[in-house]
Amino acid sequence: MSATWWAVIATCVGCYLLKLAGLAVPRRVLDRPGLRRFAELAPVALLSALIAVQMFASGQELHFDGARTLGLAAAVVALLLRAPFLLVLAITAAVTALARLAGL
Repeated sequence: MSATWWAVIATCVGCYLLKLAGLAVPRRVLDRPGLRRFAELAPVALLSALIAVQMFASGQELHFDGARTLGLAAAVVALLLRAPFLLVLAITAAVTALARLAGL
């Protein structure tokens, strides 16, 4: 087996053990306000970072793509208007596709 597969297996085992540890934490620890606030904000921060990397990075370089940026702007507007999530995805895809079709 190659080193890559060993890394994948080790990561899987680590994720499983982390999930198991989270289930074993006593309730009194989870009720702390600081930990609760972190648990609410961490997924938002991670998703925002993932979106930023996908939007403005191409390999090791910073890259600006007009179509992606227009799609993200359309998603932001749809979210501000409180559109359902699936509609936000459809609007984002449509705006990005039209921008690419227009050559942006």
